[in-house]
Amino acid sequence: MSGKRAIIWRRLRPLRAVWRDTLLLVRQFLWPLVLFGTAVLIGGFIYHNLARQNDELIGSRDLWEAMYHVMGLTFFQPLGDNLPNDPRLELFYFLMPIIGLVVLAMGLTDFGFLLFNRRQRTKEWEMAVASTFNNHTVLVGLGHLGFRVAKELYDLNQEIVAIELQPDEELISRTQTMGVPVVPGDARREEILRGVGIKKARALVICTQNDSVNMQIAFKAQKLNPDINVVIRIFDDDFAQALQERFGFRAMSATGMSAPIFATAAANVDVTRPITVEGESFSLARMQISPRSVLIGKNMGQLEQEYEVSIVLLRNNGVSDFHPAGERTLAAGDTLAVLAGAAHINRLVNDNR
Repeated sequence: MSGKRAIIWRRLRPLRAVWRDTLLLVRQFLWPLVLFGTAVLIGGFIYHNLARQNDELIGSRDLWEAMYHVMGLTFFQPLGDNLPNDPRLELFYFLMPIIGLVVLAMGLTDFGFLLFNRRQRTKEWEMAVASTFNNHTVLVGLGHLGFRVAKELYDLNQEIVAIELQPDEELISRTQTMGVPVVPGDARREEILRGVGIKKARALVICTQNDSVNMQIAFKAQKLNPDINVVIRIFDDDFAQALQERFGFRAMSATGMSAPIFATAAANVDVTRPITVEGESFSLARMQISPRSVLIGKNMGQLEQEYEVSIVLLRNNGVSDFHPAGERTLAAGDTLAVLAGAAHINRLVNDNR
């Protein structure tokens, strides 16, 4: 994705979030419309049968005309100028508008409240919004690390759904401003994971401060979605390494990793633990060039200059070239390994989408 396209995409993200939200609202509003339609249908049938006893009345011969007349009555727009003489029809003229307007008013009230009070919505609503996501990243834990990871994923144009057991109002508000649904609840519960679409998710990032809880969540998520890319926060370096070797989790020490590295790992890029050189942190990242990447056609010299990275590997057609020549160009399917800081790696990953 080019820089200009990335900027446009970021600007459209809030609109896309609002559009998804509004579509869900409309879906929630369907039941009052169904009730209203049913009332008009039944009312039209009743009115037609009553009107048949008086050939002078509108709708006495045609059922569809009767239904149209009943719909007009609902909005105080009868087709005729005078009330009918039949007491039953007179009662119908007064009852039908009340029934129709009550049904619509109930739906419109709920619709307006949910539309203009997005922050007051319930856990069930947030899960309903989350259910519309596909190929997204599920983020567990919205503490300070979790929020920074959410921000990095947002900057990488990743779709995100967050879960937080003990929500902090300020962080929740800032997260929701990015169009990210936040589901309050315990991610160890299977129904919560199902509710945020874990089966359709591409990645799971777990950022809580409890190693035991993190592992429980990772195991349950992997059971529900064996192909999911799990990035898990673990405080002990040796334990993190053991988990990665034993279960395939991208286990990272919170003391040695920054939020950008967690986000990059969630984007399915291999990233090593950072090393510090003269006060600067560097990681080795390996990625495959996607078919739609704007990096295709760029040579090694351009990449190093534009992204401020050092290229250490280029693999093309199964042949690895360490420290490739500056004039060599990238093609779709190539594997590229670079040494750089987290921010530069993230920028490269974003343009490779």
